[in-house]
Amino acid sequence: MSPALRPLRKRETMPEFVRDALEVRGLRERYEARPSYQRNDYLLWINKVKREDTKQRHLAQMLMELESGELYMGMKWNG
Repeated sequence: MSPALRPLRKRETMPEFVRDALEVRGLRERYEARPSYQRNDYLLWINKVKREDTKQRHLAQMLMELESGELYMGMKWNG
């Protein structure tokens, strides 16, 4: 299937606790600088889990990766 014909993935909404964490840690600009697919993947990864402790673990990893600037979902990334 050509890229133009692939259905678009649903855009995830940012929960308030994620927005707050980005603001408190001063990472909103780094988050916004990431490609849209990465921002959406992070939100999907956080939103899809049911347990609060897992959501918080995913959020902590996202924040750490944004701070380092060198990782994306546990993989090396050169932004």
